This record gives sequence, C-alpha cells and structure tokens, in this order.
Amino acid sequence: MIDKLEMFLALVRERHFGHAAESVGVTQPSLSAGIKQLESQLGVQLVKRGARYHGLTPEGERVLVWARRMVGDARALKAEMLALRKGLSGELRIAAIPTALPAAAELAARFGAAHPEVTFTVLSQSSEDILAMLDNLETDLGVTYLDGAMQGRRSVALYEEDYCFVCPENAPLAAREELGWGEVAAETLCLLTPNMQNRHIINRNFAAAGAVAAGAVESNSTVVLMAQVVERGLSTILPRQLAEFIASGKPVRIIPMAAPAQRHLVGVVAPDRDPLPPLVEAFLRRAAPAP
Repeated sequence: MIDKLEMFLALVRERHFGHAAESVGVTQPSLSAGIKQLESQLGVQLVKRGARYHGLTPEGERVLVWARRMVGDARALKAEMLALRKGLSGELRIAAIPTALPAAAELAARFGAAHPEVTFTVLSQSSEDILAMLDNLETDLGVTYLDGAMQGRRSVALYEEDYCFVCPENAPLAAREELGWGEVAAETLCLLTPNMQNRHIINRNFAAAGAVAAGAVESNSTVVLMAQVVERGLSTILPRQLAEFIASGKPVRIIPMAAPAQRHLVGVVAPDRDPLPPLVEAFLRRAAPAP
C-alpha cells in the first residue's frame, strides 16, 4: 500500500498523470492501475474521473491526510534503519526563502562538515510554498519566517530580521549612518516581487511610516536586485544578513534602516512528527542556538 500511496501523493503534487508517473519512475498505465488498486483496497473513489486530473473526491481529500502521514512515517522508518547501519547519511532537502539562503547555506555547510556522508539539495522558495512542500513531503526542512502558520510543525529560531538600505557608493544617501523608511520611499528602488513575504514586510514598514514605495524593478531573485544596484545605480532594501553576504566586495554601501515597529523571526521548520527522521532531528539539534 505504501507504494500506491506514493503514487497517489505524486498525482496530487503534479496534478498530471504522466508527470506523476515520471516522478515516481513508473509508466502512466502503471500509475493509473496503482491508483485504481488503492481505491479498490479502500473501497472508495479517490480521484474525480476524467481524461485528465480534475482533483480529488471528498474521500480522496481525507485519504490525502492519511497518505502524507503514512508515507512520511515509512520514509522516516527507512531513514532510521539506514542510520543504524551506516550512521547519518543520505540526502537532506532544504527549502529556504530567498532572503535566508545564506543562513541555509551556512547551516548546510556546518552540518555537512560534521557528517560528510550527507548530501544536500537547497532550493529557493516563497514562504507559502515552503509550508506546502513540507505538507506534501517534497522537502525535509524549511528556513522561513516563524510568524506564519506554524501549527503542526517544529521550529528552531535562528535570528531576528533587520533591514538595510543598499545603494551605490556614490549615491546621495550613501554617507548616512541610518535611514528612515519614509525618506527612502521616493528613491528608485528594486524590490522583491509582491508574492514574497519579505516584500509584504517591507510594504508594511513603509505604510507604518506613512509612505508607499514601488519597485522600478521587481524580481524573486536577490541576485537580480544586487545586479540592479551595481549595474544601474538603483537602490534596494534587504535583510542585513543577506545584504552583507551578497554585497561583499561590491562598490555599494549598506546603511541600517530605522528599527521597524514589528520584528520577524527566521528559523528552521520541520513537520511535527515523532519520531523525526534521524537527519532532520540531527539538523534541528545543530541549528538550535547554544544555551
């Protein structure tokens, strides 16, 4: 049944029979047969019938909850048996918001140095997508804001985000030691796209100062934003940790912004499963700050 539940989860994730079959390494007829066998075993119809995938039946939605739990536990069991035989090894998948990629990379590097048999996949995703990926078993860990929907998840706080104005060295504001949100709103800015939570936070900080800022260039990549600062002379607003990382060696100034009315915690998030897969539990322990 676990193999059939894996097929079912793949279909829900891909929303396409052919793509789902490819993702689990079977033919499309085999996947369709596996789903039908699962329906026969459970005595209910899971998928709305049609030539294409049209979603789940109400019974399918309930089975989805169980499928995630059962497949997650089965994977954790296999991982724990592997750890007993070979120590910590295997792949660890991490999804991080763009502004926390340096923190995710540093954590992965430290963990990899201590456990050289572990490999990593680190992806840049929005905070909303990270939570969906955790629910869908598409990632093992997330590095994201902790002030969202954290119910049913474990988390370890890493740092509190503060913000900096990043501009060319010869920009009019480059000599300042600190800047207010209201006074930079009129600058020509490049910002993250509106679907990113960091952009929502920045917009709220501007609104608290009675200002509105628009991005002359918007991107979901902080590398693109920094390139606009260096190549076009635009300015941007980034979390301090990220700004210091990607601005290193570049002809730019990093100027602290006035403290926002509300601060936001960034941390590592994992499903609240007991027991956790050994790699996930070990990573959370290493990420936790020393007492």
